[in-house]
Order: sequence, then structure tokens, then C-alpha cells
Amino acid sequence: MSDERADGGADGSADEEPDPGHPRVPDGGTATDTTDPMSDTEHTSDFEPMEPNPDENHEPTQVFDEAEDFDLRSGADSCYKCSSCDTSCPVAEVDDDFPGPKFQGPEQWRLTQSEEDYEVDESVTSCSNCMRCDDACPSGVPLSQMHNTTRGRFVDEQMSKLSVEYWRNRILANYRTSAFFASKVPRLATAAMNFGPARWVMEKTLGVTSERDFPEFATETFTDWWQARGGAQVQSADKRVAYFHGCYAEYNTPEVAKALVRLFEHFGYQVAVPEQGCSGTPMFANGMLDDARRDAKTNVSSLSALVDEGYDAVCSCTSCSMSLRQEYPELFDFEGTEEVAANTYEAVEYLRIHEDLSGAVAEADVDGDLAEEFAYHAPCHARNQGLDRQAVELFRDLDGVDIEDVGDSCSGISGTYGWKEEKYDYSMEIGEEMFEHMEHAEGQTGMTECPTCAMQMEHGTGYEIRHPLELLEAALVE
Repeated sequence: MSDERADGGADGSADEEPDPGHPRVPDGGTATDTTDPMSDTEHTSDFEPMEPNPDENHEPTQVFDEAEDFDLRSGADSCYKCSSCDTSCPVAEVDDDFPGPKFQGPEQWRLTQSEEDYEVDESVTSCSNCMRCDDACPSGVPLSQMHNTTRGRFVDEQMSKLSVEYWRNRILANYRTSAFFASKVPRLATAAMNFGPARWVMEKTLGVTSERDFPEFATETFTDWWQARGGAQVQSADKRVAYFHGCYAEYNTPEVAKALVRLFEHFGYQVAVPEQGCSGTPMFANGMLDDARRDAKTNVSSLSALVDEGYDAVCSCTSCSMSLRQEYPELFDFEGTEEVAANTYEAVEYLRIHEDLSGAVAEADVDGDLAEEFAYHAPCHARNQGLDRQAVELFRDLDGVDIEDVGDSCSGISGTYGWKEEKYDYSMEIGEEMFEHMEHAEGQTGMTECPTCAMQMEHGTGYEIRHPLELLEAALVE
């Protein structure tokens, strides 16, 4: 998966067999029938290509030294400078000092390989890691992998470990650590983090914007609830999922995690909640690859053991599923990494593939307790996994609910990016298109799968934000 995107191989081809672990098919369908129903022409040919006849004595020129890490030369060579990545980049659109993904990816990678004393340009830290460039590239260049690798090199070799920026970024990247301690005194932590003078001090000393409200910490974490209920309530020999809940559903929105558990148990699945750390998404975005490696090793170890027992991994956060599916194989080579990636799914995606979820939704109705009309935003990381339309398509047949897609723009917050004082205005400018579409939508309740997108949606509009799993629970689970 290192150099492959969701819709094809490294060369952008869509002709290869679909990945049996992630078939892009409607609910319950298969991807085995490749017959063109609109054609009655038999595709036959007598053409037999000649065998290549290279000079056996020819030795190809070695342009770059042998790489000790993942070799990205083929990806860099695939870039033909069409600039599709630059035109799709939300940061480049608003920040004139940001040179864009093409420079941050293949161009900087070439420079780091060919010039021994080359110093990574600091602008790589302005990349928000939305990964829209990956989706935009027609050549399958592993842009985000290059960005993550280059950003990690900059932080490791060039950024001062005594600088305020380094420690601000590291605190934001390791949100799980802060949230763990805050969860011990959740009400006090929520009040203290949103106390006006404290926020002013954090902005002036650390560079964490005072414009945003800190999220409320739950009085009971998801894993506390899970243990109190006695763990899994359904046992099954052949329907098993391991839930990677991530940090936010653990400490801030356990109602989303509970909805997932109840929904999967409704469909007869045995749910396991393995030991886990952060998915690494905020660490990748801040160049903290050692921190990401630490948590990834824990996650791969626990999830691969369950995969060996017949479990699939499911995530309620699209950034978590993106991390496990794409970024882990691109950056790490722990034993079991590829197996975990091949067996990881976003939660609603998994039910659409393995159950008749659309049929169940079409027969259900809701009484409007959550809302009757929703303004839905597809996170960038959902788009990268081909999941940007699934909520709209799924809920259009749900009686008692209307859902409206508010467009394909980035929300702007991109995890920790919008929490940095110097990036706040950029994040709001990026999100302006989404805010306008939400305000013109019929519904005044938002919906998204990404917790930080939810923060931005609420911050920019004042709307309450729900997760698709919460609506599915309300519709299907008694």
C-alpha cells in the first residue's frame, strides 16, 4: 500500500483487481463481475507483445544513494509537474508563503537525496496534512508520504528542541496524554481550559489560539463505560470486529463510541476493544514521527493479534482509519502492519459492505430526536478513502430525515493546524466556503465523521454536530 492510492495502483491505473479487503461496491455486492453490460463485443486480440531484449551488460545509472528507509524515488519520478496537487491544496490557496504540495513532496525529496547538506525548507511545517493532494494527483505520487517523511526530518534535524513552537506542537500532537490527565477531573479541566485568562496566557506563551473553545471532557470515558457494562454483550464465531476508537471518542465524545458498539451488536457482531494509543494522525502532521512510531507499534501489535483470530478493525474516525490503512504501511514496517492495513475499515463502510445496511435504513424511521435535517460535511480523509458520499447516499432513504451535502471544500481546521495561533485565520478562511454552504442548507444540525471537522463546523456556525453512527443507532437500535 506504500505507493498506492485508494482508487488504483502507483501508476494511477484502475484496471487492477479490486482489493478483496476493501471492495468498492454497493451494500452486500461483490466486485467480481467485470463484464461490460453495454457491450456485445468480445475483447479478443491476436497481438503478442515481444519480449524485452535489454543489453545484459547494461548497468543503470544510480542517481540517488541506496535508501535506508522507504525508497520514494519511483514516486518522485512519477511527478510530471502538472500542478494538480497545488491547485487542490487549501493551504496554498490562502497562504501566499506556502509553496504547495509539489515542492513539499517530490521536489524537496529529490533535494534531500541529491544534496548532502540540503536543509529542509521550514514551509513544510505549514502543510496541514489534509492529504487532498494524494487524491488529486493523476500519477499516484505518494505526496503525503513524502510530506510526512520530510517534515519528520525537519523536526528531527533542524527544529530546536528548546523552542516554544516545538513544545507547543508536541503538546498538541500528543493530545491523548493531555486528555488522559484531564479525564481524571473532567469538569475542572473543561472549566480551566476555557477560562478566559488561561486561554490568553496559552496564546501568548505557547501560541495556542484563544479564539476556539476547548472541547468538553466526558465525565465517563468510553473504556470506563465498556468495562462497567462487562465488555462485549454478543458472542460470535464468525462476525468479529476490533474497535479502534481513537482519542476523541475515548475522552470527549464517548456517545459516538457507544453508538458504534450498540449498532454492531445489533447486527450480531462480537466487539473487542484492544489496547491502543493514538492513531498518530496529529503526530504525522507535526513531524513527531518518534511519538507516532511509539503508538503505532502498540496499535499494530494489539490489532494484528486480533486480525490473526479473525477480527477486522473498524474506526469511527476517518482520520484514524486513514492512518491505519495508508500512513502506517507508508512509514512503518512493524510485523503485522500490512495485515492490519488490509483489514481496517471505517465503521459505516464496513456495515455497508458486509450487511444490507441500506435496506435496514430504508425500512426504518426516526422521530427527530437528533434532528430532522442535517448539513453533512465529508472530511478530507473520508474523501481519500472514497467515502465522501456514503452518508448522503445512506440517509436519503431514511424516513423522517433530510440530509444535504454542503460541498467538497476542506473544513480548514485539519486537526491541530487550526489550533495554532499563527494558522487560525488561515483555517477560518479555508472553512469559509463550508460555513456559507451550511448556513444556506435547510438543516441547522451538522453531521460529519471527523471530530476536529465537527469542532470547526460548530465554531463557524454555532450548529450542533452529530456523527452518522448516532443517527444509525437512533434509527436501527431499539
